[in-house]
Amino acid sequence: MVADRAAHDDAAEGPGGGPAASGAARGTEVRAIGVAIPIPDPHGALLQAKRASFGDPLATAIPTHITLLPPTEVPEHELGAVADHLRDIARTERPFRIKLRGSGTFRPVSPVVFVALAEGISGCERLQARILSGPLARPLPFPYHPHVTIAHHLPEEVMDRAFKELAGYSADFDVWGFSLYEHGQDGVWRPQYDFVFGEGGQRRV
Repeated sequence: MVADRAAHDDAAEGPGGGPAASGAARGTEVRAIGVAIPIPDPHGALLQAKRASFGDPLATAIPTHITLLPPTEVPEHELGAVADHLRDIARTERPFRIKLRGSGTFRPVSPVVFVALAEGISGCERLQARILSGPLARPLPFPYHPHVTIAHHLPEEVMDRAFKELAGYSADFDVWGFSLYEHGQDGVWRPQYDFVFGEGGQRRV
């Protein structure tokens, strides 16, 4: 959740990808937010540790996730409307299965190596399309491609190693909902609220 350069580069920006979109006027207090599906432990912790092992400085700043809304600047006074929007979406969604299988890369377009989805892509696409509407509507520089970043903007030999080491990776889990993240002044992205499918519930993390 630190700014990256494209929708595919979510690694550098936390729950999102691509440069933060600013819809706020100058002088207006804004928050940098993102929306993502958190990867549950032990899978999330393992992938975060792998990312750190490749020397990626963003490993400790970005929880392991699948981006739904790239980093986006929102005026502080609009956060209530954003929360209402996310609650309405969660209320009408149901859990779905995600299967992570193997590695992929966006190189040479974007310097990213990721763990790929073998199941759950359509569920992520549906959520992403619904979230990027209303108060969160924004254009993206690339088509949406759900993935889990494990290396970003590292030397080519390190990116190659990450790609090879995760080629046989496999994990399955059920998606219970999604989380709203905020970018702290220390450069760390932290979950603020969870939105649980079916309940329409918003719970503080």
